[in-house]
Amino acid sequence: MGQKRKKHSDEFKAQIALEAVKGIRTTSEISSSSGVHPNVIGNWKRQLVAGAPAIFSRAAGISGMSEDEITAPLYEEIGRLKMEVNWLKKKL
Repeated sequence: MGQKRKKHSDEFKAQIALEAVKGIRTTSEISSSSGVHPNVIGNWKRQLVAGAPAIFSRAAGISGMSEDEITAPLYEEIGRLKMEVNWLKKKL
């Protein structure tokens, strides 16, 4: 029988990928200490490097919006829901 597939948390993956990006220890050393195959560590490292620009672009996109732009759709939804509640109260 084969081994069960290990499921690692996102935090664990990020920690290992950051360690690999820093380059203080080799991938083989990280692999032996963490129990993860070197190819998997390489994949996590590539994903981290490829996804890093998106982290900063998302943060700039959210802070670039004004408060009115953020809250306007929420107030519209509140208004729609209030109308639905009133309509349902009349029907029941």
